[in-house]
Amino acid sequence: MSNTDAAPVEVDCAASRFAASLDGVLHPREVPLGGPRAIRVRRTLPQRERSLIGAWCFADHYGPHDVRTGSGMDVPPHPHTGLQTVSWLFSGEIEHRDSAGVHAMVRPGELNLMTAGAGICHSEVSTAATTLLHGVQLWVALPEADRDTHRDFAHFAPPPHEMGNAVVRVFLGELDAGRSPVRTFTPLLGAQVDLATRSEVVLDVDTTFEHGVLVDHGDVSACDSVLAPGDLGYQSTGHRQLTIANRGETPARVIVLGGTPFGEELVMWWNFVGRSHSDIAGYREQWQQQDERFGSVDGYRGAVARLAAPPLPNATLRPRPNPGV
Repeated sequence: MSNTDAAPVEVDCAASRFAASLDGVLHPREVPLGGPRAIRVRRTLPQRERSLIGAWCFADHYGPHDVRTGSGMDVPPHPHTGLQTVSWLFSGEIEHRDSAGVHAMVRPGELNLMTAGAGICHSEVSTAATTLLHGVQLWVALPEADRDTHRDFAHFAPPPHEMGNAVVRVFLGELDAGRSPVRTFTPLLGAQVDLATRSEVVLDVDTTFEHGVLVDHGDVSACDSVLAPGDLGYQSTGHRQLTIANRGETPARVIVLGGTPFGEELVMWWNFVGRSHSDIAGYREQWQQQDERFGSVDGYRGAVARLAAPPLPNATLRPRPNPGV
């Protein structure tokens, strides 16, 4: 998925009460995906208060959108560097094409993970079979040693397993009996947790991980906070357990993200992750010049052949600090 902000700006991250306590809640902001008449997504990462949770550096939550009466997802070919994209659906179907030659469908409960490495481009289009489009799009920053790795793609359908009144699907890392075989470049956790009405689950977690709980739906409390749909609760390192409670009379669903704190400074702008302003400016110029760094996508049929990069801001892009690192 592309960050389609028409004018992405540099964010000067500074200390806040959230940062000082190291625990808190990130509330989403709405962003149009693919233009003013396209679907809108709820973005919780990155923000001024927190740029990353582990290596998770970007989180969009969208839907449910009834695409029978409105526009669906149609994101033309666009570039990425220095990251992995994690696509996870609750309902609907998305056609993925990329410049590594991969043509795949994103379906509910199935992980599609694309590694951009030094450079890739891809398109994402909801299919005609989709009625309700609903899911999350996540990005993972690659560490310096691996940020120029080769393009890659992985698919995995995690089996559900029960933990009391909860059902857990682990798509990255491991949690309880769930383990994902998909490779990551830093220690990570990604899981969907479905909770029955008026129930609670206590997860034994790695004390070296920080964690986030992104609420899809339900009356949820986690990370010592009450969370509304779209909110991302944060729990710092040092905790042996992560408790998630559904306080409502209907089922609840959350996405749990975790990882060891990412100690490297990043410059994030548009769809690029780099380490400096010159990195980003170079990537942008190469994309505009259709450089082979990104390759090309075969088979996309849209009104726009590829997304143009927005203008760079009239300022030097600086690394995003992360509290507590």
